[in-house]
Amino acid sequence: MTENRHIAGLSLDRLERIESHLDRRYIQPGKLPGALTLVARRGEIACVTAQGMMDVERSKPMTRDTIFRIYSMTKPITAIAMMQLYEQGRFLLDDPVHKYIPSWKRMRVFKAGVYPNFLTEPAAGAMTIRDLFTHMSGLTYGFMNRTNVDAAYRKLGLDGRRDLTLDTLVERLAELPLEFSPGSAWNYSVSTDVLGYLVQLLADQPFDDYLRENIFEPLEMMDTGFQVSNLQADRLAACYEYQPGDRMKLQDDPERSHFRTEASYLSGGGGLVSTIDDYFHFAQALCQGGEFQGQRIIGRKTLEFMRRNHLPGNQDLPGLSVGAFSETPYAGTGFGLGFSVKTDVAKSQINGSEGEFGWGGLASTNFMVDPVEELVMIFMTQLIPSSTYPIRQELRAIVNGALVD
Repeated sequence: MTENRHIAGLSLDRLERIESHLDRRYIQPGKLPGALTLVARRGEIACVTAQGMMDVERSKPMTRDTIFRIYSMTKPITAIAMMQLYEQGRFLLDDPVHKYIPSWKRMRVFKAGVYPNFLTEPAAGAMTIRDLFTHMSGLTYGFMNRTNVDAAYRKLGLDGRRDLTLDTLVERLAELPLEFSPGSAWNYSVSTDVLGYLVQLLADQPFDDYLRENIFEPLEMMDTGFQVSNLQADRLAACYEYQPGDRMKLQDDPERSHFRTEASYLSGGGGLVSTIDDYFHFAQALCQGGEFQGQRIIGRKTLEFMRRNHLPGNQDLPGLSVGAFSETPYAGTGFGLGFSVKTDVAKSQINGSEGEFGWGGLASTNFMVDPVEELVMIFMTQLIPSSTYPIRQELRAIVNGALVD
C-alpha cells in the first residue's frame, strides 16, 4: 500500500491503526466501553477517532464532545496554576510548606503502630513546596493499600471524599505521620491536592474560581470543571470498573454521578471533568511553550523548568519509588514539576523522545506532549483502574510509527 496521505508530517494511513487496534483488541471484546483519541502535530490536529459507547447501558455512542472524568490529569493543570503564582513571586520552590501551613512545622515519620496509635520519629528535614510537586513529600494515597499510614487515609476519607474540604484535608494530614522524610523517596500521593490548597491560599480566592479565570477561560476550556451542569449532563460518559476475566461493570452511572452535584472538595489531584478538545487546548499550550491561540498561561522559561527531571541526581523512578503505583511506567522516567518526564527512551522500552512529558488518570485517560516532535496525543476512555491494560504504551508505538518527517 502506498502511504501518501499526510498531515503535519504524520501518515494518516498509519494513524488509522489506532482505530483498528482499539476496536479489535479492546472494544469489540468488551474490555473497554469506548474510546476517543486525538493526535496533533505542529499545532494541527491530524486525527480524532471516536469509537464504541460513552454509555453502554443506554447505547449512547462515543462523541467528540463527550465529557470524561479525567481524575489525575487534573494534576498538571494544578501544577500550572501554582507555577503561575511562582511567576508572580508568591513563593519559592525551596520554601518549607510550614511557612504557609504552620500546623505542618513538626511533621513526623511513621515507625510502627496503627491509627490513631502511631509510633513516630521526627522528619529528617522540612517538607518543601518542590517536594509536593515531585511527590517526594512523604504523603501517600489511601488506595495504595500498602502501609498502616495509607490505612489511616482510607479511614479518614482523605483520597477525595466529596464531603471533604481542602481545609479539612490539610488539618487531618497535619495529625498523621509521613511515610518517609521529605525528599528521600518518591510516592504517588495527595501532594497535588495540597498544591490546590496553596493556590487557594496564595491567590486568596476559591481554587475553582482561580482555575476558571487563569486557565479555563483563556484557553476556552468551557466544559472543564469540578461539576457537570444540567446543560452538560447528557454528554457525561458512564464510568466502568475492570472485572476478572477481562469484563467490566458500571462503576459510576452518569445520571446519578456525584459529579452532578456541587463539590465541596475541589481536588487539585483528581477532581476535574473535561472533554478531549478542552484538554487539547491545555496540552497544545504546553507543547507551544505555554501559549495557545494568543493566550499565554505560563512563561516559556517556567515551562522548560517544569519539564526538567527534578528527581535528585537525575534518577528515574525505580531508584526512588517506595510504592508500586503510578500513572506512568517507571523505567527511564523521571518527574518534573507536575508530570512525568521521559529521561531514557531505551530504558523505558517505549518509543518516544527524551523530554516527552505527560500524565494519566484513574479511569485510563492519558496525555503525552513530545516537544522534540511537536507532538500531542490525548486518549480518553472510562475504565478503572488505569493499570488494567497497556493501552498507553501501545498508542505511543502506533503514533510514533506514523511520523514520516
